[in-house]
Amino acid sequence: MSTATEPVPAKTAEDTLTINEIFYSIQGESTFAGQPCIFVRLTGCDLRCTYCDTEYAFYEGKRRTFGDILAEVKKHPCKLVEITGGEPLLQKRVHRLMSRLCDDGYTVLIETSGAHDIAPIDTRVHRIMDLKTPSSGECERNRMANLALLGVRDEVKFVIGIPEDYEWAKAQVLAGVPGWADRVNAILFSPVFGKMTPLELATRVMADALPRVRMQLQMHKLIWEPNQRGV
Repeated sequence: MSTATEPVPAKTAEDTLTINEIFYSIQGESTFAGQPCIFVRLTGCDLRCTYCDTEYAFYEGKRRTFGDILAEVKKHPCKLVEITGGEPLLQKRVHRLMSRLCDDGYTVLIETSGAHDIAPIDTRVHRIMDLKTPSSGECERNRMANLALLGVRDEVKFVIGIPEDYEWAKAQVLAGVPGWADRVNAILFSPVFGKMTPLELATRVMADALPRVRMQLQMHKLIWEPNQRGV
């Protein structure tokens, strides 16, 4: 009988992500709007939408361990966490972070563009997918195959800056990929802050009364100064 000992596995470094900021605020969008929420904003984005309001997240950030991230999240008296960006799905370890948060009893949201595969996301996570409208300049980047993956936890957001955006979004709801609009939790139409007025969008939404569509405003921009960070 051999007395040789088994080799000790090499120590694996703790998972890290490049984080732009972590902050506690009021959820400003989605069906969770108005609730206290902890935001974990990841660094990096491969889209350059014309109406982007978080360009500072393209490059600013530092590597942080999961332990550090989770410790900061736990400082706040809240069990709702949103993973956002930038584009959070560019950092593949984000999937493990979301699962860790779910395991710890948090309700987890992810806000992601429609340009990346949402299939690997933990099924416990609420996916808020932003389909890019024509005035974004990134409409052709939408991964329309994602629509077939959407379910009852998920929400789809259309950011509306010009009338063409509204008509495009309307077409996706009524005559786009079949079935998705009936499955999702909500379909959100949001005006680009400072471009389309809330009244203009509200008038269109009321006139068409599209099934499942609800209008939303960016609540955090009405509470705080519109360009303020960390809110």
